[in-house]
Amino acid sequence: MVNVHNLTVTFNGTDLFSGITFKLEKGDRVGLVGKNGAGKSTMLKVLSKDLPSDGGTLAFDKDIQIGFLRQDIDFIPGRTIIEEAYQAFEEIKKIETEIARINHELAERTDYESEYYSGLIHDLEEKTTRYELLGGYNYQGETEKVLQGLGFQRTDFNKLTDTFSGGWRMRIELAKLLLQNNDILLLDEPTNHLDIESIIWLEGFLKNYAGAVVLVSHDKMFLDNVTNRTIEISLGQIYDYKKPYSQFLLLRDEIREKQLQAQKNQEKEIKAKEELIERFRYKATKASLAQSLIKQLDRVERIEVDGEDNAVMNVRFPLSKEPGKVVVEAENVSKNYETKQVLSQVDLQIERGIKIAFVGQNGQGKSTLAKMIVGEISYTGNLKLGHNVEIGYFAQNQAEHLDGEQTLLETMENAANDGNRAKVRDMLGAFLFRGEEVDKKVKVLSGGERNRLALCKMLLEPFNVLVMDEPTNHLDIQSKNVLKQALENFQGTLILVSHDRDFLQGLTQKVLYFKDQKIKEYLGDLDYFLETHQLENMREAEMKTAVASEKNKEKSTGKLSREQEKELKKVKNKYSKIERLIADLEKEIEKMDAQLAEDYEKHAADGTFFETYQNKKNSLDQLMEELFELDEEIASKQA
Repeated sequence: MVNVHNLTVTFNGTDLFSGITFKLEKGDRVGLVGKNGAGKSTMLKVLSKDLPSDGGTLAFDKDIQIGFLRQDIDFIPGRTIIEEAYQAFEEIKKIETEIARINHELAERTDYESEYYSGLIHDLEEKTTRYELLGGYNYQGETEKVLQGLGFQRTDFNKLTDTFSGGWRMRIELAKLLLQNNDILLLDEPTNHLDIESIIWLEGFLKNYAGAVVLVSHDKMFLDNVTNRTIEISLGQIYDYKKPYSQFLLLRDEIREKQLQAQKNQEKEIKAKEELIERFRYKATKASLAQSLIKQLDRVERIEVDGEDNAVMNVRFPLSKEPGKVVVEAENVSKNYETKQVLSQVDLQIERGIKIAFVGQNGQGKSTLAKMIVGEISYTGNLKLGHNVEIGYFAQNQAEHLDGEQTLLETMENAANDGNRAKVRDMLGAFLFRGEEVDKKVKVLSGGERNRLALCKMLLEPFNVLVMDEPTNHLDIQSKNVLKQALENFQGTLILVSHDRDFLQGLTQKVLYFKDQKIKEYLGDLDYFLETHQLENMREAEMKTAVASEKNKEKSTGKLSREQEKELKKVKNKYSKIERLIADLEKEIEKMDAQLAEDYEKHAADGTFFETYQNKKNSLDQLMEELFELDEEIASKQA
């Protein structure tokens, strides 16, 4: 699909990477990894043709389609979510317009025997066939499935895109890419704005993706679950192995160990020969032997050990002073944004020294409660902080509040006080900003480097309660490991909003699960929370909650008579049967779509193929209508 040969990219006069060669094939799901600033996003831009290279060649298969999830997204104002998502089907929408125009013209004309009328009929048949081939009868249902998988509710579909935050807009763009028939998907940190449920859904989607996927992600579990190949960019070179991330790390360590051993053995042999050469060089009888040994050494290909970038942050969160036993107490706390109720009559008590994770779908109030605790937004009810509580707060968009025109040093010095201003260079050094790097402007930093700077700046103020909202966004895996270690060693109280499963594992002693305006408390870390409910993933938790809610609804409406229960059961059985028939038909239609895509001419020549195909489509539409009617009937019987 793509051949990359001897690729070089230069940034500010220095090679970001040079002489890089690799090949992308269909079915490759590549995790592109490396430290912040190594050039991962740059590599994606080069592959997408957004950025020219400074050397080497890129050869693409003919008519290849590439989809690129960029970090900067710009939508045309005035479109709803569903309208924006439909932009993924540009050709289908165009054919729809043309079919509508032809049908309108046919309805207006009466010259049924004319050549022009016959031409219109022929055009309609051609366009209808093409429409079917492109999946024109399925695209609306597919769009709804993908949007719901990424966390949107049906009630969101007709809302304007510009009423949603950047994270949700990124999901719309991701939905469009997943719906397009791209040969290669380039995804730059796709999980940054997704909750755990949506990440799990995306994992399943990408594992079954037919084309090639290249993704930059710092979510170790996501990489392990999705990828079958890892390309690491390190010190300007790449290391390419057909293994997911964790297996790649083990393999890299083994290979480096073997290289070191082989290098030591070679150095011993070289040293022994050099000693012989030195001994024989000046003896006439041994001069020819010495020359022979010199030629042997000249021909030796010296073993090199793969470079390793071991530089890591040095993070420590010191405790300012000891607070009272209870650090946060909330009673009857509620919060709404205009007509949307996010939290309702929540009671909560957080004790000194506890580490708590806030989890749940986006929009359920996790960040809202964090902002209420730090006093950033208003609410109703009572929420008070305990005695001697000093809060450190890392907001989800903390890095965005940095002034791009200031240097790193100016950023720190302007935020420092007389007591710690002299220490800012040492603090920057601990966060891997050393020497002349402190004079760089913030605007040239990568997303991960900005997050590191924001973390460093946060440490200028003392605290004993640390509230962190998605602190791992954009941080590379090594930096996340260091941050996790620092949080494990932190002696104060930690309130952590995160969707990163690997980061949360073993870090907290309690999980607060946000759902339907309420909070439910679970003792233990995220793994324990999942195991307690015997869940494979958070999606099953959502389904289980929905079922429980439906049962409670049934109970609250009063007891049905035996005859009514019997009738309701009959309708539900019919509903389940139709659901199975729909699932079977969808599989059959998908199979026929694949057959058409593989060999259109062969199946077009078969007169019965399209007849069968259309009959299945018609049956599917009919069953969907029946299902809708049965759904309404069930709702009315339970009311």
